[in-house]
Amino acid sequence: MTPTIQLDVTGRTRSPATIPGYHVGRIPPNKGRRYPADPPRVEEIVAVMRAARERPHGLRMRGLIAVLWRAGLRISEALMLAEADLEPRRGSLLVRHGKGGKRREVGMDDWGWQRLHPWLEYRVGLPVGPLFCVINGATAGRPWTSAGVRTQMRRLAVEAGVRRRIAPHQLRHAHAVEMAREGVPLNVIQRQLGHANLGVTSIYLQGIDNAEIIDIVHARRAPMIPASAALGP
Repeated sequence: MTPTIQLDVTGRTRSPATIPGYHVGRIPPNKGRRYPADPPRVEEIVAVMRAARERPHGLRMRGLIAVLWRAGLRISEALMLAEADLEPRRGSLLVRHGKGGKRREVGMDDWGWQRLHPWLEYRVGLPVGPLFCVINGATAGRPWTSAGVRTQMRRLAVEAGVRRRIAPHQLRHAHAVEMAREGVPLNVIQRQLGHANLGVTSIYLQGIDNAEIIDIVHARRAPMIPASAALGP
């Protein structure tokens, strides 16, 4: 039986990959792979946020980057947030459906809330729906897709002159590494990220630079040795 050819709105042949159900039952090529932590630097993330500018689409991207970077959410968790899930006074966000369907509450610093606020003000004028939603057209207020996020993020990175891959999960890595550098206990980082065990959290912290580890160890205080056990001159 000859497959039916579908056309898009411009009259061109539609790719089968865009047809609903095409990917059902197909195993993603990257399933099971583990990629080394490669968190972007602060100046690179800020450059991407600056490239987004203060237009509606830019405000949405800045707000999303703030949530991914300063609260360490997965992209799926961020895109499922609703306005009712935010508590700015407490500095908390409620993740209703984390990995494995688990529910948790996470924190976000004041800097992150300040970058999210302009989008919250603009979002009020759109139909009720997910926090990060489609802005224009008949689907305004509907969920923003992770594919759309990644496409826009890559474009902004190019515009900002950032010569490395910038993706949502790398912002989550950056969040974990920065908290570790600030001395936050590993079990707190684990709960913030929603990891089931510390082993997964430790993978995220592989992004700490070797030079930093050497400097920290080199700067350790000398051991407290009793006078009776002194090694001599």
